[in-house]
Amino acid sequence: MGKPTGFMEFMRVNEASLPVADRRKNYHEFVLHLKDDQAKIQGARCMDCGIPFCTTGCPVNNIIPDWNDLVYRGNWREALDVLHSTNNFPEFTGRICPAPCEAACTLNINNNAVGIKSIEHAIIDKGGENGWVVPQPAQKKTGKKVAVVGSGPAGLAAAQQLARVGHSVTVFEKNSRIGGLLRYGIPDFKLDKGLIDWRMAQMQAEGVEFKTSVFIGKEALGKSTTNDATKTISPDELLKKFDAVILSGGAETARDLPVPGRELQGVHYALEFLIPQNKEIAGDARNPIRANGKHVVVIGGGDTGSDCVGTSNRHGALSVTQIEVMPRPPEKENKFLVWPNWPMKLRTSSSHEEGANRDWAIVTKEFTGSNGKVEKLHAVRVEWKDGKMHEIAGSEFEIKADLVLLAMGFVNPEQKILEAFGVEKDARGNIKADTESYRTNKDKVFAAGDMRRGQSLVVWAIREGRQCARSVDEFLMGSSVLPR
Repeated sequence: MGKPTGFMEFMRVNEASLPVADRRKNYHEFVLHLKDDQAKIQGARCMDCGIPFCTTGCPVNNIIPDWNDLVYRGNWREALDVLHSTNNFPEFTGRICPAPCEAACTLNINNNAVGIKSIEHAIIDKGGENGWVVPQPAQKKTGKKVAVVGSGPAGLAAAQQLARVGHSVTVFEKNSRIGGLLRYGIPDFKLDKGLIDWRMAQMQAEGVEFKTSVFIGKEALGKSTTNDATKTISPDELLKKFDAVILSGGAETARDLPVPGRELQGVHYALEFLIPQNKEIAGDARNPIRANGKHVVVIGGGDTGSDCVGTSNRHGALSVTQIEVMPRPPEKENKFLVWPNWPMKLRTSSSHEEGANRDWAIVTKEFTGSNGKVEKLHAVRVEWKDGKMHEIAGSEFEIKADLVLLAMGFVNPEQKILEAFGVEKDARGNIKADTESYRTNKDKVFAAGDMRRGQSLVVWAIREGRQCARSVDEFLMGSSVLPR
């Protein structure tokens, strides 16, 4: 490494953010990437540990020590090449990945981990600013055609990889814009959607064709916030036109909360709130669900719940309360027990910093209201013993709630699509396919991302898209030069 003793000399420096009062006024990104000298120092903290657990902790196996060293030495262009060798879209992961690589960092055992994510963010932003991210079209075409159903990170990664080895790739998206839940599920203040358009331009120059407002199935889904489709193409028609098909849609079937009062106006799935908001910012119709002047309750403690908190605050909610059924995690993990695995510990997101009342070990029992509108959430506190939940007698309480957002995760992909293709499903309702071939039980049909593995991280979707692309290339050509 360029600075063998850097980890002893330099402290971790986190990325700066705009003040809360300023960022709550709009939906712009507010995290500022490291300056060159800051990134150099952070790269110097990489300790040449011998076995880089960060690389195995990262789902796409980023070659992290190499680009840390290159940034330390000022070789930014080469650092970008190394980063792109394993990750098609570092502009996404450098912003929204929770960074399991940092949890696995050897320095994290008894110190603060190397700021890997912040260095990645700095590398790709510098690449964009200097025009280093350019199309990489194939030298010759194979004559093979591949359809990719779903334009989230898994589909986009697979499409780019396959186009670069000469296949003609068409990406189908049921919404009016490309990006899947990258575009519609993640708020703009966390991921500027111009980044998706920027990457799309590169992919189009590489030969990828995008077709929006097209639903692939036997019958279109009903019009909703998650579907803008104006045209339907059957699986049979698709399989006749293409040599291979990749199913790479998201896990959009949200977990429901079937308690009394669920039908009251003002109780919504999280995506019913988040998707229209992103569409409004993109210039579409105004989001019909408003949080301004309301007491908002978010049920679910994950990233989607956090996104609801941040969006509600930007609407001008009177109060935002986020509740979770699991107990409050510890402030710090026992590193000697859990390292290098992802630890269970209390995490405070930027949205929480902007204002939220958080509470744990709570079960919602009922919603009540008047004139068909929700006004209160009735709950009880619980305790967990031997992995089982027990209600605490006499702990019942109420929370004022004018708007309730259900953010309790997603159970599986849209079943109509799976049934239309006739693919075999696993016990959780996802497409059954292994991680070696990514092939389904149907000839020419492959699956990757949330549709195969269930709800997961963007970085896992990119990994699966890349690996699936290699399997498709092998299927079409007999061998492949694409990396796994």
